[in-house]
Amino acid sequence: MEAVVKTEAGYDNMELKQIPVPEVTGDKVLLKVAYTGICGTDIHTFKGQYANAVTPLVLGHEFSGKVVKVGPDVKTLKPGDRVTSETTFATDETCIYCQDKEYNLCPNREGIGTKANGSMANYVLTREESAHILPDNVSYKMAAMSEPLASCVHAMYQKTPFTLHDTLLIIGPGPMGLLSLQIAKEIGARVFVSGITKDADRLQIAKELGADLVIDTQKEDLEKIIMDATDGVGVTKVYDCSGATPAVNAALPLIRKGGTFQQVGLFAKPMNELDERSIIQHEITYRGSRSQNPYDWPIALHLESKGAINQDAMITKVFDLEHWRDAFDAMMAGKELKVMIASNPDDPDLAE
Repeated sequence: MEAVVKTEAGYDNMELKQIPVPEVTGDKVLLKVAYTGICGTDIHTFKGQYANAVTPLVLGHEFSGKVVKVGPDVKTLKPGDRVTSETTFATDETCIYCQDKEYNLCPNREGIGTKANGSMANYVLTREESAHILPDNVSYKMAAMSEPLASCVHAMYQKTPFTLHDTLLIIGPGPMGLLSLQIAKEIGARVFVSGITKDADRLQIAKELGADLVIDTQKEDLEKIIMDATDGVGVTKVYDCSGATPAVNAALPLIRKGGTFQQVGLFAKPMNELDERSIIQHEITYRGSRSQNPYDWPIALHLESKGAINQDAMITKVFDLEHWRDAFDAMMAGKELKVMIASNPDDPDLAE
């Protein structure tokens, strides 16, 4: 089969190669891949900035596909099932986190596309527990956004839940920020979305998706707009999807006393200077959020099935597997929102 392989560490070192179709054993499930979304982690891996990736490695962890073969221990899936999958491929199965199915916290977890071969290929292997059958009205394209959506669900349902009475600030109108916006608007919360001038097109999409206010922080006074809109009190919760320290520090004083700051985006550096004075003086709760776990996926699929997520607004470009490099270039240019790779474009069953 064809696969996009990171052959060794460092910048680029990626190519389309012929590799064997994975063997199916035990509880493993072989999928014929429909679509794979390119994630920021894939870009970091391309650039040689992601330390957790092993090589050689097939990239891709946001995907959907059709079951073509199952291992002898598989009980709930069969060939022909339309599925998406969590990124967990293997864990130690014994730690306290695995006992609670918090696989995202397992210290020995192996993830698809980071330590196990991923989905930028004709076929990908996953485990039965990680696979989720798609509702009939959820397309393969939509399903390939399930992983980032589940990560947003993890932040907004498990870590920092909100209600329709909350006023939220979402920092960063990228894919994670816009998915978070749609989750919030589905419940009916009041939502402000901030970005910078180069995010103008994405801020416009945020407005079209229902944001109550969009703010270009390089042209507008974020503090004045937020405080005017909240009668001087501030927002109840902030979800940072940017991983930009200046944006985080600008937002921390704008949270009402006793509010919550949820860190969703990853920082470029492991250590950063934060406005600890605001955290302490305003008694702000600052929380982390790492990836997703099995509790998030049914909610993500439910949101997709009920039409809460706008597929057409989110997916802006699709390339076939042969043109994977064009797909990466488009994503790195920063003008597209969600770029997808179609692994088997000649299969009409996988084209939806």
